[in-house]
Amino acid sequence: MNCDKIPTNKFNICRDIMLTPEVVDQILTLSSMGWGKKRIGRELGVSSRTVKRYLLQKSWQPYKSRKSQKKLAGLEDWLEATFYLHRGNATVVHQELIKQHGIHVHVCTVERAVRSFRQKLVSEAKATVRFETLPGKQMQIDFGTMQIKIGDELRRVHFFAAVLGYSRRQYVQAFLHERQSAWFEEIEGAFRHFGGIPEQILLDNAKALVVSHNPATREVVFNEKLRAFADYWHFTPKACAPYRARTKGKDESTVKYIKRNAIAGRAFSSFEDLQEHLAKWLRETADIRIHGTTQEQPIIRFKKDEAKALRPLEAKPPFSQGRELRRVVQSDACVEVDSNFYSVPWHLISKSVIVEIQGQQINIYDEEVEVAQHAVRYGKRERSITPQHLIGIVGSAWIEKQAGKIENLPQREPQKAELLRPLSEYEAVVGGW
Repeated sequence: MNCDKIPTNKFNICRDIMLTPEVVDQILTLSSMGWGKKRIGRELGVSSRTVKRYLLQKSWQPYKSRKSQKKLAGLEDWLEATFYLHRGNATVVHQELIKQHGIHVHVCTVERAVRSFRQKLVSEAKATVRFETLPGKQMQIDFGTMQIKIGDELRRVHFFAAVLGYSRRQYVQAFLHERQSAWFEEIEGAFRHFGGIPEQILLDNAKALVVSHNPATREVVFNEKLRAFADYWHFTPKACAPYRARTKGKDESTVKYIKRNAIAGRAFSSFEDLQEHLAKWLRETADIRIHGTTQEQPIIRFKKDEAKALRPLEAKPPFSQGRELRRVVQSDACVEVDSNFYSVPWHLISKSVIVEIQGQQINIYDEEVEVAQHAVRYGKRERSITPQHLIGIVGSAWIEKQAGKIENLPQREPQKAELLRPLSEYEAVVGGW
């Protein structure tokens, strides 16, 4: 194969492959017979430019490495780490080389320098290392999506899937979204289904769970609420290597199995009908099949070894119903809980208060005295404001105006504390109160 016949790839990589001495001899021989460069190129499958280069050289010459590669000497470790960080994109590595080290070379030079790393990256992506975990050691979780006909409508359905690493027993539930609340609800659903809690949960790098995961250093920053959730249930979260879903192979296989066996070719009269079908499928198919790797029924392997290895649930309430937090009241008389804000009486600004989350309600206490109640907000940066809590900030006239008791009163200047945002924003929040 000759360099001129290889199409330019997305990295614009140079393909200057050396011709053999035999091919060069043929070029020189055909030229001496009066053949033109284009005709020789067509005959030998090379470009006329290559033919011209070897006619000027008049002989085959060994390849000489370019001196510019020496500029990268000593940067092998940096090149490897940066190459993996940017998922094998040599163009980005080239840009970072200029930015961080001030070294200007052609992108082809960078591509040659990382060629061995690319092969390793490809091999890792293809490799599936099967490992077996001890009973109760690990549960793998993931979400999959699929278009399903429900009633007369084709809907995009999200499937939460969990599988125990030892027994391969599965749990699945359908959702119409993939928000963080769905992850937490169904992790707890899996705990109830299996009757216990594993030591570890291996998860993907979903934005709802993982803030960042550096593929070079493998440093993981988990979502703050996930850390609180893991502490509450006493398990260790583990994130699979970025861009290598195969490290979570058991659960990846579970998602495929659900799609191909439980769902493919089926339609459902309602979402409830879909949920009932999945529960029945777990009992009558997934639990009792002979697993291809263990050669046992998952339910038998589970009852024999894994059920007793899981840590008991101990009748703990769901995470969303049993949390107690301590928060400092901000200068706008609000406390922050799960990225949303809830007001408390203004005189508690800068004080530490206790926040209890019970089901759909938040209760806030100053020591043992309850000072505020709010319905739980499920969005991001939403504000639940009780107007009376702000009386020391905005004045009673403004509060009365919001309550509709009197109209057209001028707004008063802040009295006791500095406003964190304009009055118009408070009015927008409590409008219609």
